[in-house]
Amino acid sequence: MPRFIRRTRQTSHLSHATQTPMLSQLSRAIGLCLLLPAAWASAANTQDTTPEMERMVITATQTKHSELSAPASVSVINRSELEALVIDDLASAVRYLQGVNISEGTPYGRNEISLRGLDSDYTLILINGRRINSREALTSGYGNDFDLSSIPMSAIERIEVVRGPMSSLYGSEALGGVVNVILRQPTEDWQTSVGVQYDAPTSGKGGDSTKYNFYSSGALIKDKLLANLIVDSNKRDAWRSDLKPTIDALEDRDEISALANLQWLIDNQQDLQFDLSYANDERESDWNNYGTILTNNQQAERISSGLTHNGHWNWGDTRLRYYYENVEVTDDSALIAEIGNITQTNHNLDGQTTVLLGDHMLTSGAEYRWTQLENSRNILGDGTLDDSQSALYLQDEFSLGELNITLGGRVDHHDVYGTEFSPRLYLVYNLSSEWVIKGGGGKAFKAPNMAQSQADYIIPACRGACTVAGNPDLQPETSVNYELSTQYQTTDFGGSITYFHNDVENKIITETWNRVPGTVLTYQNVNEAKITGWELQTWYNLTQDLSLNGNYSKTDAEDKQNGAPFTLTPDDSYNLKLQWQAFDGLSTFIAYHYTGEQYLRANVKSEGYGSLDIGANYQINPMFRLKLGVTNLTDSERDQVATDLDYIQKSRSIYAGVTASF
Repeated sequence: MPRFIRRTRQTSHLSHATQTPMLSQLSRAIGLCLLLPAAWASAANTQDTTPEMERMVITATQTKHSELSAPASVSVINRSELEALVIDDLASAVRYLQGVNISEGTPYGRNEISLRGLDSDYTLILINGRRINSREALTSGYGNDFDLSSIPMSAIERIEVVRGPMSSLYGSEALGGVVNVILRQPTEDWQTSVGVQYDAPTSGKGGDSTKYNFYSSGALIKDKLLANLIVDSNKRDAWRSDLKPTIDALEDRDEISALANLQWLIDNQQDLQFDLSYANDERESDWNNYGTILTNNQQAERISSGLTHNGHWNWGDTRLRYYYENVEVTDDSALIAEIGNITQTNHNLDGQTTVLLGDHMLTSGAEYRWTQLENSRNILGDGTLDDSQSALYLQDEFSLGELNITLGGRVDHHDVYGTEFSPRLYLVYNLSSEWVIKGGGGKAFKAPNMAQSQADYIIPACRGACTVAGNPDLQPETSVNYELSTQYQTTDFGGSITYFHNDVENKIITETWNRVPGTVLTYQNVNEAKITGWELQTWYNLTQDLSLNGNYSKTDAEDKQNGAPFTLTPDDSYNLKLQWQAFDGLSTFIAYHYTGEQYLRANVKSEGYGSLDIGANYQINPMFRLKLGVTNLTDSERDQVATDLDYIQKSRSIYAGVTASF
């Protein structure tokens, strides 16, 4: 990542936001944020000495900014905050951020990360700025849960979330925003830790989960060759709620993931990094198909590797990298007679240069991606498809007095859908060193995937009664978007309020089934959508040891053609938390997360629901750290509408974990 830190008069605290269309609702939300226990940023344990105001982000521009000065709506979760939470995967790590909705990809417990009212297909997942992608092998019906679980949680240094379209830097799939996972880098001094965590529901049947992790990092050759190794495993039994004891509300999961990184410090100006990762994820569940209990088995095995050269020169910074990803999926569902064996292979080559020319910081880059898909069950002919795409982008950051300006654009060319240009303009005006007004807009796009654009790609649908074939005449979905925000922060208090607007055109939908068995459906560019909303965030250090944090989001998302609201998109949500540093070594919190009412199906609306969590982290001594807590303390449940459709909230659960560091 570039070493440049843009000249700015401010730093920032963790960015959260909220919304409401009525002034009375806004006042109530602000009051809630200030007066109730706040829920997301599980503040650091005593080992974290990094001030919140020194948190930096790179995802918004590929250059370093504070959260306050970044030309985008951004949030950061650091490692100490992750260690305080009960986390199964990336989705559970970001669920407390404003503008984020963790929607159910399936009724048996899979999650998807949705940003600002758009579903997970519009959220781009990155690892160290690199795409992680098995969407061609795992169609949307499975959710991106397999991608999210492939990342060893103990390997994460921090998570950066950019809310709002970012196609000007990252291309397709970033209409909703970007989630960038920054991994822990090898250290000079040797560090090793092992940990275990156990989580068990207090009602229903099964659901016990045991997680193990191992981390080791250090210098193989002092000041020259650094390495680390990180291994995570997670075994969770299927959980059946007392509300519906014949089906699995959470599927059985057996996961293991490993990451190794080797860094060669060539000299004081350049380094070469090689990384290799492996993940194996097996799922099994019994689910309800209109009254018939069916068994679903899936396994995803993923191998990825990358080679990166970083240069830090007198005139600027450079990065050149190649990375490879291979995903093999075995799909065995009782709904489909034939077992699917699917392989997706991704090759990516990109380069980037950042240079300071006078008062202008210029970032330019190029990217080439090639994907091959093998699927004997769903692809006609020889069962193989491939496509390629290339891109060029340029970004300029400069200042005019107190006004910081970011201007950028990216040209993407795909061998199927053609060429798209994505421009972006963003302004940050410094009212003072503690208060900014910022906003901007641009154009973004999402390309059809192989299943949507290739006529030879056939997917069983309608519970096996029909099929869906790709349409080669589809056009990319495009959006015109803008946002306006003001943010304020001091050492002990801060907050922000943001308005956003996103018009999506050429939205791709599947044709409606006419209930005739054997019908072949396809995809069409017909819908136009409008998504508007507000995000509000505030935090307040009541004393040196006691802090409040909260955020509120409201989203209005609808189909412009018929006025129908989006499904699985909550009207609003909020997160509230109270954190207390009881004494040196002991940190405690109480947190509440609320998800508002939403349509689960067309004309089928479910009421809002929440979860109250408590927890504590205790650094027993320099070697051992203990974590204890309860999730869904009040054992709240979703309403009957959601329960009837098999969307069941996990019951009260108790967790405990211990980590030993050497």
